Amino acid sequence: MSSLNVPSALLRWVAGIDVATASGSAAVDVPDHATTLLLRSDKRELIVLGPRTRAAYHVGASGHSCVRVRMRPGRAQALLGRPLRDIADRALPLRELPGLDVDHLAADPVAALEEALADWPEPSERLEEAARLLVGATVTATAAQLHISERRLHTLFTAGTGLSPKHFARIDRVRTVLAADASRWSDIAATAGYYDQSHMTAEFRHFMGVPPAAFTAGRRPAATLCTA
Repeated sequence: MSSLNVPSALLRWVAGIDVATASGSAAVDVPDHATTLLLRSDKRELIVLGPRTRAAYHVGASGHSCVRVRMRPGRAQALLGRPLRDIADRALPLRELPGLDVDHLAADPVAALEEALADWPEPSERLEEAARLLVGATVTATAAQLHISERRLHTLFTAGTGLSPKHFARIDRVRTVLAADASRWSDIAATAGYYDQSHMTAEFRHFMGVPPAAFTAGRRPAATLCTA
């Protein structure tokens, strides 16, 4: 997998762009609270991938490639023109996205997205602000800092991400553990915002299928053949 540089013009919409080619070896898609636009280059299929609430271990057919565009919180809702309440753990075909040429996206993802999004109105940053606050605070505290009710915060997240605020925060913590440098598990747990190491281990097992030490050591669930 190769990650592409996201230019400043796209940063308000896109968190990351990568191009992946299946090698026939085992791979893992980690939990993710973002919505992703995926282009299957071989079939020229554009697909919307909702938030992934559990890790997926798979083996892809060698040679298949795809472009993946990971959207910032709330941006996919603006692009698709619909709430994302029912999109978690789903892959939905997208017939078209106004202004986005599929062939251009396959050939030059960055240029294609810059052209497609150039005239889109400035997206609201309310949900992204809420997501940033939620990383280091409870749902109650986040709602208070935004001067909205917890019910309103819940509606904001479910419509804009497909997840509740609490579920969004749980996935964010697991991703923090996965991205952490080798260290004492108790230190990683504290940095990620868990009560203690046992809390982290239980949460990690829930999302990844194995405890963090086993995952790091390569003792992971068996990969299944990816037929998508």
